This record gives sequence, C-alpha cells and structure tokens, in this order.
Amino acid sequence: MGLKALGESRLEKLKKSMGYYSYSRSSKMKLWMIRATTVVLLWTCLVQLTALGDSWGPRVLKGWPSHESVSAAALDVKLLQVVVPARVVPPKRVYKNNGYLLISCNGGLNQMRSAICDMVAIARYLNVTLIVPELDKTSFWADPSEFEDIFDVDHFITSLRDEVRILKQLPIRLKKKVELGILHTMPPVSWSDISYYHNQILPLIQRYKVLHLNRTDARLANSGQPIDLQKLRCRVNFNALRFTSQIEELGRRVVNLLRKNGPFLVLHLRYEMDMLAFSGCTQGCNDDEVEELTRMRYAYPWWKEKIINSDLKRKDGLCPLTPEETALALRALDIDPDIQIYIAAGEIYGGERRMANLATAYPKLVRKETLLGPDDLKFFQNHSSQMAALDYLVSLESDIFVPTYDGNMAKVVEGHRRYMGFKKTIILDRKLLVELIDRYTSNSLSWDEFSSAVKEVHADRMGNPTKRLIIPERPKEEDYFYANPEECLQPSDNEPVNMIQ
Repeated sequence: MGLKALGESRLEKLKKSMGYYSYSRSSKMKLWMIRATTVVLLWTCLVQLTALGDSWGPRVLKGWPSHESVSAAALDVKLLQVVVPARVVPPKRVYKNNGYLLISCNGGLNQMRSAICDMVAIARYLNVTLIVPELDKTSFWADPSEFEDIFDVDHFITSLRDEVRILKQLPIRLKKKVELGILHTMPPVSWSDISYYHNQILPLIQRYKVLHLNRTDARLANSGQPIDLQKLRCRVNFNALRFTSQIEELGRRVVNLLRKNGPFLVLHLRYEMDMLAFSGCTQGCNDDEVEELTRMRYAYPWWKEKIINSDLKRKDGLCPLTPEETALALRALDIDPDIQIYIAAGEIYGGERRMANLATAYPKLVRKETLLGPDDLKFFQNHSSQMAALDYLVSLESDIFVPTYDGNMAKVVEGHRRYMGFKKTIILDRKLLVELIDRYTSNSLSWDEFSSAVKEVHADRMGNPTKRLIIPERPKEEDYFYANPEECLQPSDNEPVNMIQ
C-alpha cells in the first residue's frame, strides 16, 4: 500500500510538472509571437514614414534645419539618427556584362561630380561594369583625396545596384594586366550623344575587356538624350553622390550656426588667383598683381589661352565680378545690408584690400574659417575638394545663392537648388551688369536709375522654372544640363520666399 501510494503521488507530481512546463512553453511562445509581430509592424511603419519623407521633398541631408525652427530640427536629427532604419537596398540588376570601364576624372570637385553622373549613365546604357572613379590629383589644386575621402562610396555602389554594377577595383586577373601596362586609354569626344558610346566605345570595351577613359568633363550631350538616361544622371547627382558623414556633419554644424542668427546668403565669390590667372581678368589689380597672374597663366601649359585683353573680356561678360562690383550689384538688388553673407570660396585675391567695399556694405561677412575652429578644419587642410564639398552643402541650404561667375560649382548648385524646389538663385548677367556699373561710376546714371535697371535685368534670373536653351552644333554656348535638369524637375506650386527687400 505504501509503495502504491508513493507511486501515485509521484505520478501526480509528474503530471502537474508536465502541465506546468507545457503551460510555460505555451506562454513563452505567445509572448515571442507578440514581440515578433510588434517589431514587424514597427519596422513597416518606419519604412513607410521614410518613404513619405522622401516624397515630401528632396532634402540634401535628412534633419537639416530650416530657417523656421532650428531647435526642433536639431532634435529631429538626433531622433532620426537613432530610430530610422537603414534604407532598403534596391534589388540588383542582372545583365550580361560587356566589360569594365575605368575612368579618371579631371578638374575641380563639381566638374568631376557632373562627369561621374555622365559616366554612370553611360556604363548603364552600355551594360558594362564601372570601377569607382579616380579623382584628379594633378590639377591646379593638387588635392590627393580619393573618391571615398569625399563621397560615401558604399552608398554610391549600393544605391545604384538596380541600374549598374559598380566595383571598388577590377577583378584580380584584370587588375594584374593593368598593372603590367596592358590597358587601352583614350579620351571620349566631348558633348557626344549616347549613340557615340554605343557605336564607338562599346566595341572597344568588348575587344579589350577593360577600357580607360582619361578625360570625362562634358563628354555627354546636354540635350536630345533618352529621358531615362537624363533621369539617371539626376539620380546619381541628387541621391547617389552623398558626401561622407564627416563632411555632412560639419556642413550641418555650419548651417546650424548660421541659422541661429537668421537668414543667410551664400556668395560664391570666384575672385581667386587661379580663376584670374586662367581667365586673364585683372580688373582692379595693380601692376605687380597683373604680372604675377600672367606668370601663373604661362606656367600651366594646358591653359591654352595666353595673350588676353582683360578689358574686352570683361565687357563681353566673361570675367568673374570683382568684390567691388559684387557689392554694387547686391546693393542695387536691395539685398538687406544686415543679412549674413557666407563667402563660399578659397582665398580672395588681394585679401582685405579688395574685400573692403563689400565688408563696408555688408558687415556680416563670414567664412567657414570664422565659424569653425582650427581643429574642425585640420583634416580639410590642403584638400580643396573636401573644402569645396563643405561650401556646396552650405550653398544648397542658403536662403539665397549668388555666384559671381558661371563656373562648375555655380552651375551644379543652381541645378541642385532647382531640384530642391526652385530655391532663390540669382544668376547675375555680368555683361549687362558691368556696362551699368561703368555708366554709374562715370556718373552717366544716378543711383536710382542704376538700381532700377539692375532689378529689371534680373527680374527673371532668380532660379525660377525655365526651359533649357539648346543651340545645335554649339554645345558650349547652350545651357548646361546640370544647371537646369528640367527633365527631372517638378513644377513648383509655391513660390520661394523672397529675401530681397
């Protein structure tokens, strides 16, 4: 009896124990399912919110402050950095690879930027594999930066994987051949249609397996290309070419510092030594400076034009405006003298002497060097392209952007600001402006007459929607694709805020 009772007692305990563990496992399973479902729902919501954020507007950096609310925007930046998941990687496009394309960019940052956009589009249409572009290290600026020092290379590769295959380097077998000097190198013809690349370049890639294009500036026509190709150029420019986190963070800090003190204007004052030497423009320079600029022009053999008449070139509107001319133009346009003006440029030729008039008219002149400490900029020293990237970001976020010369940065920033909602960009008509300035300074015009004429000339030159000018057989004289990529622009329902009083 004792044994029987003991056996029944143990059996009862075993049943209870099994029931308990069964109940425990069931509860844990339910809890796990609830947690998993919650995570999936939250992830889905966040992805949808991220997609909606993209559709609300093409901000250059998520969470960048607007003029209206700096503190809230700063909080949004912190929240986004913590909560928003990584963007979903697009599916890889599968295609038969016709070969490999190596490219060496030439020129400054924005000349190389537009060239990279062109080469990605060309690689896509030729069904080849693109190797991450090599940046120019031998130009006037002698910047040793690699692609990954300026751009987020992993984002560049993954964001375009649904269009074209991009590798950081050639496969080992082909890389060894290139290192042995077995490589076909050539410059493509400037301003070519995509048909040129199909008919002339693709057969070379298929023959040699690897083709090296050693010049890439302005090698694809502005207009008359397939709409999908034009849109891909925009996608690369506005989405795939993202600067490194270090550059973006520093740009964000500069914008925050400026926004704390109200609206700001970015002045791309291209009155720098290299531009003056290259263009031969010496308005306002003394004899020693003219001689120095001339020596520099002759020192660079690839600057083909040597004998230049500065006065004639200026009257044709082919010279960058001087700081003195710029001050008159801004005043004539009634730009508020109390506005902050951020100088997006390198060292101004002639220094404080040449900046005196502009500083008197607009005392709130700032530069990245005055807003940031030496420690912030030490990694950018002797890296002009990285400095230019910082200026590029600040230029995009400004209330007004004013370039004093139609160089590559001026054009690419103009087009990018159009894409961001036709933000106010004053494109100065230098030819008419210098004529009006000369008449005013010679007392042929009163100030009121001068100011009225300047306003009238620039009424339709504020970055508003317009058709791109096409001049057949003269591509250098027509509108640049990247200054007005109209195939990629949406009509603006709301006019930009007018900061001109």
